[in-house]
Amino acid sequence: MSLSHHSPSSDITLRINGTAHPLTIDNRTTLLDVLRERLGLTGTKKGCDHGQCGACTVLIDGERVNSCLMFAVAAEGREIVSIEGVAELDGGTGLHPVQRAFLDHDGLQCGYCTPGQICSAIGALDEARRGWPSHVTEDTAAGVADVTELDAQEVRERMSGNLCRCGAYNGIVEAVLEAAGAPGTDTATTSTAGGAR
Repeated sequence: MSLSHHSPSSDITLRINGTAHPLTIDNRTTLLDVLRERLGLTGTKKGCDHGQCGACTVLIDGERVNSCLMFAVAAEGREIVSIEGVAELDGGTGLHPVQRAFLDHDGLQCGYCTPGQICSAIGALDEARRGWPSHVTEDTAAGVADVTELDAQEVRERMSGNLCRCGAYNGIVEAVLEAAGAPGTDTATTSTAGGAR
């Protein structure tokens, strides 16, 4: 019987915000820890570190991912966008429209969850543009016909994986609706306690 040797580390290259980063990392290192501790991209926040608060949300190949739940080695070969790179998604001439909408609607208070909220909102709006239904979509078989038709209930459901301890949910929902191009919605009349839902 022979024992095979498995290295505890790997040489990988992560492509983050358009830049390639060659790294040698312990195979058990999460993407979140690589972003913050190895590359100094501290805009991505460590909240619960258990995939429950959404503070560490980044975009991978355009889809939102909790970076605390993903090993960095699994992200090799994929396009990673952290909060530091979202403005480039819109041409890089200023803030991304979702960032601007968060400012305009005061969708942040302490700001700790904001990077994850913004990345999640960008991902959620792209999902809706592709027609993906949510749990509250009226006709899940038909999906979403037009992202501008999202309402506050849809936004709350789609953003329910991101928690804000300050409770800035009404501003966040208004910001996402504006970024979607939806007509004005009175989010205060449909808000509930305990999360974005």
